Amino acid sequence: MPESTRIRQQPAPHSPHAPAWRLGVKWALSTLAATLVLAALLLPDTGGALQPDRFSRLPVEAIVGAALVLALPRRGRIVAGAAGGLVLGTLTVLNLLGMGFTEYLGRPFNPVLDWGLLPDAQAYVADAMGKPVAIGATLAAAALIAALLGVMALAVVHLAHLLARHRRAATRGTLGATVVWVLCSALSLQISGVPIAADRAASALAIQTRGVRDTLRDEADFRKIAKVDAFGNTPADQLVPDLRGKDMVFTFIESYGRSAIEDPIMAPGVDRTLAARTKALAKSGFHAKSGWLTSATYGGSSWLGHSTTLSGLWIDNQQRYRTAMASDHLSLTKAFQKTGAWDTVGIMPGVQKAWPEQRFYGLDSVRNAFQLGYKGPKFSWSTMPDQYALEAFQRLEHGRKRTKPLMSEVILTSSHQPWAPIPTMVDWDRVGDGSVFDAVEKSGKKASDIITSPSRSRAEYGRSIQYSVTALTEWLQRYGTDDTVLVFLGDHQPIARVSGEHASRDVPISIVAKDPKVLEKVASWGWTDGLRPAHDAPVWKMSAFRDRFLTAYGSTPHPRKG
Repeated sequence: MPESTRIRQQPAPHSPHAPAWRLGVKWALSTLAATLVLAALLLPDTGGALQPDRFSRLPVEAIVGAALVLALPRRGRIVAGAAGGLVLGTLTVLNLLGMGFTEYLGRPFNPVLDWGLLPDAQAYVADAMGKPVAIGATLAAAALIAALLGVMALAVVHLAHLLARHRRAATRGTLGATVVWVLCSALSLQISGVPIAADRAASALAIQTRGVRDTLRDEADFRKIAKVDAFGNTPADQLVPDLRGKDMVFTFIESYGRSAIEDPIMAPGVDRTLAARTKALAKSGFHAKSGWLTSATYGGSSWLGHSTTLSGLWIDNQQRYRTAMASDHLSLTKAFQKTGAWDTVGIMPGVQKAWPEQRFYGLDSVRNAFQLGYKGPKFSWSTMPDQYALEAFQRLEHGRKRTKPLMSEVILTSSHQPWAPIPTMVDWDRVGDGSVFDAVEKSGKKASDIITSPSRSRAEYGRSIQYSVTALTEWLQRYGTDDTVLVFLGDHQPIARVSGEHASRDVPISIVAKDPKVLEKVASWGWTDGLRPAHDAPVWKMSAFRDRFLTAYGSTPHPRKG
């Protein structure tokens, strides 16, 4: 029998004579490929929208794709299928990143600016869960991305060939699906409130494209904004004249948000602490006024909150931050340096590498995590307890004899997620080099037990805020003088798992002083007496604080117009 005849007589893989298991495998692969592609086409970019009914829709992209591959020759089908699969895989990666960013930062992932934040996420996992977990998570993420791109490309190519082999049935099915999609779209037909006709992938690509365009446009616009400064040309002798002779302390408490004060689970303990600390400060002669600021960030990226507060610019993304740091815009802390009437210092226990931002903030010197003399254990992400950082600040800077008063920027990190283990207060005389905290850290809760539980996270977050506020105000009682002025605030709300899906971006801010003239200067602001701002206390954008503060304490505007 000729070879060609023998080949023609062999059963085709899809013929009724092919082994049943082979047909089963082929249909299983086809079903899996179709499921993957449909899921990718309908996948939302927020965890809250990840509901079963979202995947019962008819995506127009599948119909258009089917029509395209049916019209193409074999080579064209392979190229179009592989390209479409890579696009779909990339979109899936962006959607997954969007879920993570929405959960932790309260905003979508920006494909232009946010890749640089991923190393910070890895460092956070390493600090919170250990380096092996961080390395494993990084490798798993890389493998997942590679698998998504590869598998999605193979799935689309496989479906393209399947449609071509059954061209007549596929053509009829595509035409029928088109009619159904058009009717459902025109009549706005829904199932359980969800539209049947979907264009999720196309819309997502359009949103990402607009986001890239808007980001590039915003970069150019913000450069112009940063050059304009109401106090940019103010002479040194006309900056903060009403605070001359005062030791100024600007302190950010990590993740200290409105939820800590008003959430029904966290608020009772935090409010008790604020009331007790207000009373204790009053006994020592200190009084406070408090209000609200709306932060430029949420859940993380603390540096955006710090820079917005101190620059008077709305800095809500990494590009704006880089632009501001490279500019000559006058930061609030730099205003004190510019006068020549203050020594200026930064206490940065969270900084563990070079920090060129020192120039923008006008700090004569900066003490980072390695320059505070700490010999104790890390508390998850936080390099040292707030109590130790404050005691080191006193020993190394605030308590030194000086010819000028001191202006300090202090960042407190004990309330940084994952809120385990949390330090506890020790006798101030026993703080020493921090070794006393070994036992405290060992007896604390494990980060892995807290980070996976929303209820535990909320409870421990509240405890961490109580600790940070207590450490700061006890430091003020112990070391503050008649000329000490403390301004402290939160940099952002905690993540949605703690603050809630629809929480505001508000953070509390307080000014504390013994000298009554200091608080009289801000009496017109309508802030609440004490450390706890009232629910209806004024709410300003965080970027408004610099100009209001400079104006309240006698600074004269001399604008720079760019």
